[in-house]
Amino acid sequence: RLRMICCCPALCFEGYNGGSAKTEMCMELIENAVSGGHCLLVFSQFTRMLDILSEELKKRKIEFLYLSGQNTKEERKSMVERFSSGEIPVFLISLKAGGTGLNLTAADMVIHYDPWWNKAAMDQASDRAHRIGQENVVTVMNLVVRDSVEEKIIALQQKKAEMADAVMDGSGISQHRLTREDLLKCLT
Repeated sequence: RLRMICCCPALCFEGYNGGSAKTEMCMELIENAVSGGHCLLVFSQFTRMLDILSEELKKRKIEFLYLSGQNTKEERKSMVERFSSGEIPVFLISLKAGGTGLNLTAADMVIHYDPWWNKAAMDQASDRAHRIGQENVVTVMNLVVRDSVEEKIIALQQKKAEMADAVMDGSGISQHRLTREDLLKCLT
């Protein structure tokens, strides 16, 4: 729920009518990118957050596609083709649905709306744009609320990466143990 509040309080509070600085920032990034001729992938762990973003895109008359676990294989294929042709500039994708099996080299920007505990899953999603045939530099952005659980998730991701590196090269493994206290710090 802390992660959801960071995304948009409406995810936790029914009838919430206030704003969300993170949503506003994301929409500003999308508007500027689209007006600059960029194609974007926007990932979120929460499909309800993607629903909110899709409503905001409709209000701004920005064309987009939306891939979640609810789409059929045929719909998925059609959306990939439409995005790849440059017909639609924004592709909203559920992190779980878009983590594997997509080639989206038309994208030159990737936005991770919310950080996930497993950095590898986020990297795998970003890799949808980093495929054979990519001719553009791809910019990957992570939207993170300052002084929140999201910053702690990023810190935990870094610690896990250091642990993995230590295991791979065999140095300092004992220094990189993830303790119960480390996990509890993420929630305090």
